[in-house]
Amino acid sequence: MNKHLGLQTIPPSHRHLYGDHWRNLRRISTLEILSTHRINSFLGIRKDETIRLLQYLSRNSTNEFAKVELRSKFSELTFNTIMRMVSGKRYYGDDCEVTDVKEAKQFRELLKELGMLNASAKLGDFFALFRWIDFSGYEKKLKTIVNKIDSFMQGIIDEHQHKKEHTDTMIDHLLSLQELQLEYYTDQIIKGLIMVLLIAGTHTSAVTLEWAMSNLLNHPEVLKKAKDELDQQIGQDRLIEESDISKLPYLQNIISETLRLYPAAPLLVPHYSSDHCTIGGYDVPRDTTVLVNAWAIHRDSNLWADPISFKPERFDSSTSEGEGHRLIPFGLGRRACPGAGLAQRTLGLTLGSLIQCFEWKTVSEGKVDMSETIGAGLPKAIPLEAMCKARPMIQKVSGLY
Repeated sequence: MNKHLGLQTIPPSHRHLYGDHWRNLRRISTLEILSTHRINSFLGIRKDETIRLLQYLSRNSTNEFAKVELRSKFSELTFNTIMRMVSGKRYYGDDCEVTDVKEAKQFRELLKELGMLNASAKLGDFFALFRWIDFSGYEKKLKTIVNKIDSFMQGIIDEHQHKKEHTDTMIDHLLSLQELQLEYYTDQIIKGLIMVLLIAGTHTSAVTLEWAMSNLLNHPEVLKKAKDELDQQIGQDRLIEESDISKLPYLQNIISETLRLYPAAPLLVPHYSSDHCTIGGYDVPRDTTVLVNAWAIHRDSNLWADPISFKPERFDSSTSEGEGHRLIPFGLGRRACPGAGLAQRTLGLTLGSLIQCFEWKTVSEGKVDMSETIGAGLPKAIPLEAMCKARPMIQKVSGLY
């Protein structure tokens, strides 16, 4: 595994990352924001946004195949889902609930710019000699964007603080905790937690959905098998629910195989050596950032059989040779993603609904281009377009509004 590790010594000012403050933030994220109870309470939002997507796709595809662009629709779905959980408002779509549409668009652009900066590297991060020189204005750009996002988030907090009635949003929940423990639940802490949710929970799920649909279009036999499973387990009388996902092992295998080949966080989050240790034969000194290359580990022929091929069956518990435990798209240990449960629900419900409600095929006779490009979350180089045709099941969806 030596070739899958990136090692970098970091300055003393970054030490003690696992202190009381980190543990408190981890506890808040796990118990107050992303607990099973909190995730369950937002089930209606995830279902509503999924139905909106299905209705959009069905507008021109009721009687014949119609071409649709999916990247922007997946981004719209995941962003609206998170923002409704956070603030109770939709920020995308014709029925956007934000009064200042221009402001909402600007905020989305800021997040996009922030994502691009996060995907780039600063020379000083790797060579101490250049740590105090801001080549290409990286730090200046970052500070400008972060200050604008901070002002936007503060505006949302102020709006909720001045509301007379409490709503079931994450911000309102955190503000109620702020009343009990003002010295810790400061506005700055709340803004930081919300920003992590937005950055980690929107683009990652959207890009995974795009890769999953791309793989299904390139492997129609897998798509047919998933559709047969849905028809057998759920049928065409009702729309799939989140509670059904546990009865759909092949759908779960498709998601796992997508996350294996195209992990949304290919280098996971940076890990840190609080003491001297040895990793994969490397002598790692204290105060070193360790970047784990999950993308390379997931494609290592020493760990996976036929690693480059898309084979959901490799995760079949009845036939698997023990490969599943090597899957680490959400990391492991104390730094594992606390939002893994929310991501799995979003992916399962959305992907299952798309398979259940539509017939799918590629735009041309050829396969979908699977080239990757530089950017946060391992994005596809070419946005996904596909041909879809509504199945009779879509009439059940249309009747929900």
